[in-house]
Amino acid sequence: MHDKTDIETGRRGRWLAGLAGALALAAPAQAETLQGALAKAYENNPTLTGARAGQRANDENVPIQKSYGLPDVGAQASYDENVIVPGNSFNSPARSLTAGGQLTVPLYQGGAVRNAVKAAKYRVEAGQADLRATEASIFSQVVGAYMDVIRDIAIVQLNQKNVAVLKTNLQATSDRFEIGDLTRTDVAQSQARLALAEGDLRTAESNLIRSRETYIKLVGDAPVDLQPPPALPNLPASAEDAVAIALNNNPDIDSANQLLKASDADIGTAKATRAPKVSAILNGGYNNYLGSLNSGVEGVGVLQETSSATAGVQVTLPIFTGGRRSAQVRQAQSRSSQAIENYVAVERDVIAQTRGAYAAWQANERIIAATEQAVGANGLSLEGVRAENSVGTRSILDILNAEQEYLNAQVQLVSARRNSYVAAFSVLAAMGKAEARDLGIEGGALYDPEANYRRVKGQIWDWADDPKPQQVATDTKAVPAADASVPPSIDTALPQ
Repeated sequence: MHDKTDIETGRRGRWLAGLAGALALAAPAQAETLQGALAKAYENNPTLTGARAGQRANDENVPIQKSYGLPDVGAQASYDENVIVPGNSFNSPARSLTAGGQLTVPLYQGGAVRNAVKAAKYRVEAGQADLRATEASIFSQVVGAYMDVIRDIAIVQLNQKNVAVLKTNLQATSDRFEIGDLTRTDVAQSQARLALAEGDLRTAESNLIRSRETYIKLVGDAPVDLQPPPALPNLPASAEDAVAIALNNNPDIDSANQLLKASDADIGTAKATRAPKVSAILNGGYNNYLGSLNSGVEGVGVLQETSSATAGVQVTLPIFTGGRRSAQVRQAQSRSSQAIENYVAVERDVIAQTRGAYAAWQANERIIAATEQAVGANGLSLEGVRAENSVGTRSILDILNAEQEYLNAQVQLVSARRNSYVAAFSVLAAMGKAEARDLGIEGGALYDPEANYRRVKGQIWDWADDPKPQQVATDTKAVPAADASVPPSIDTALPQ
């Protein structure tokens, strides 16, 4: 046995799927689809492109931590001129050239490098999950902005129609007043309702401009001829199903889990500060006095060049540091406890978001069904009140009230359709199913954060810089300011 809402949802899903297919054939070239808007945001939104750059910086922590376990080679050279020679120095050189080098090979670090690398890798995975969350957040905002523009266009059109009807009513009321059929009160009521309607129209136009500017901010382009949105894929059958999927796929939970693992590795890094450190060291040096060194004895020469080399093993054993190392361990343990609690908090938040979004989606589905009936009933009521007014059984105020109720129902319907779609997308986002890989974003290859990590994780060359940073996101300075213009027809472009 199927719930009425499930039947209605299935009906709307089939309608949307058919509409999406028809639009693919019939939509004009300049029309914008929701997938097109998402693709533009995916390529050009500065929050998303900035998050990708931040993740690339996060990737570098792995080779940085690895470097502390690799050999370190350094060299130095100096040239000195003795400008003032002490009076009792009979054989001081006038000048000298010194050069030296050192090779240090870490042999044992107490596990510090191993744990630091492990923590860095976990944080890379956490960052990749955060990037997924940012992507889903931007897509949710784009969907909201896209639907806001469609909704506000419909509301402006409805208010324009209402103003036109009220102007006609006012003219008819004034004409009947002239012949003594109505009173001054009837005219005043019509004038007041028209003035309020014109104010509502200005508000609706302002809301449309704001929605269009939000769209421009997110997408980087003006919203032109937005087409009806396609059916959303993989919507769950129940809130329990949605939560089960979210607990396995939500990127915020994944990120919190990876940060928890990293905090465990940090404890090992802190404990390693109490362990001995062993390194092999090779030193070499060269000195040349450039012929300026003398023995102080006439006729006796002195060697002007010297060189040296040493090799050995250095062991560093920490004995007492005033409690600093144990404090570092306790600090890492406390941060691990914080990460555990943060994981629970994130899990709770995801469960609440998923259930809330699912409830909002289902509620708006029912609101749509109820409001569609209200629109039909108010339309019939308005026709009846007008007919009854023509025979003198209804007043002008009754007509004005009926028209206002009809308008309110229509506005509520287009708002409910917008809210339902946005809430359904929020369910997908909470489930971890609202990313580019899930939505079939059109355009080139999807951004793969793992590719950069694979590129840099084993890099040991000190001159392997990347090219100079360049702007990726497009700016919106050249995009014209949004206005409140709307198509003449009352086609809301929202799912019916």
